[in-house]
Amino acid sequence: MNISENGINLIKKFEGCSLSAYKCPGGVWTIGWGHTAGVKQGDRITQEKADELLKKDLKVFEAHVSNIVKISLKQNQFDALVSFCYNCGAANLRKLVSNRNTAQIAAAIPLYNKSGGKVLAGLVKRRAEEKSLFLK
Repeated sequence: MNISENGINLIKKFEGCSLSAYKCPGGVWTIGWGHTAGVKQGDRITQEKADELLKKDLKVFEAHVSNIVKISLKQNQFDALVSFCYNCGAANLRKLVSNRNTAQIAAAIPLYNKSGGKVLAGLVKRRAEEKSLFLK
């Protein structure tokens, strides 16, 4: 399965796009649409490169969802979990879905709203939208 435009738009909405490297609230150097691999202070990219990195990154996170999630997913559920994994990583996706059915997964999504032990308003909003998409 591949992420739909709805899922991509959700990721873009919350990641935003920066053509200059910055440290995210978790202290990780980030560029483009939330790309982190190999990013260092002072890096700059074009919009075309940001879009290219997003496409490559999405393939990685689509694969994580496909490999980790053992229950059958509808498109909106898949999209929500790709967004979640893009933001929280494969290890947290594994924790989220482990031994849970779809109702339990939906109920647990909002619990992943912290960075550095602090609840962040942006993560509260993102998790709420991911949960809503998951339940759609």
